[in-house]
Amino acid sequence: MSTGTSAAPTAGQLHFEDVAVGDEVPALEVVVDETQMFFFSAATYNGHRIHYDKDWAREREGYDDVLVQGPLQSALLARAVTDWIGGAGRLVSFSAQNRAVAFPGQTLSFGGRVTGSRVEDGRGVLELEIAGRRGDDVLMPGSATVSLPLRGDGG
Repeated sequence: MSTGTSAAPTAGQLHFEDVAVGDEVPALEVVVDETQMFFFSAATYNGHRIHYDKDWAREREGYDDVLVQGPLQSALLARAVTDWIGGAGRLVSFSAQNRAVAFPGQTLSFGGRVTGSRVEDGRGVLELEIAGRRGDDVLMPGSATVSLPLRGDGG
């Protein structure tokens, strides 16, 4: 059962038996920079000037700086979850809402906590409350369901 810590065992793969309701998904801390934002916009064909043109963001949109893309934040939130569950884990569902802006150079944190667990079809299923944050501010609340191998499955 759970040891109260949410880190994956040193052997690698997280198993259902390693986790209990209330355990934390380890936080992924990221400082997004403008280069990363540029490449993300290019990869996603997002040409909105609010993500690369500071003058546009300030003068036309009223922001202090360019904005970190919501889909980039969502991808980082999903990465925090999938890094935690390991290669034999499966992301079953994922939902997040972008509710506040983030600027390049800010420390953003992505993680969550386990809110439910059950065994279904021979796998452990966990319900998660997840969020992207800047300090104490929740920028992107969400939820996820993940599936983990049971310890006796050799996964």
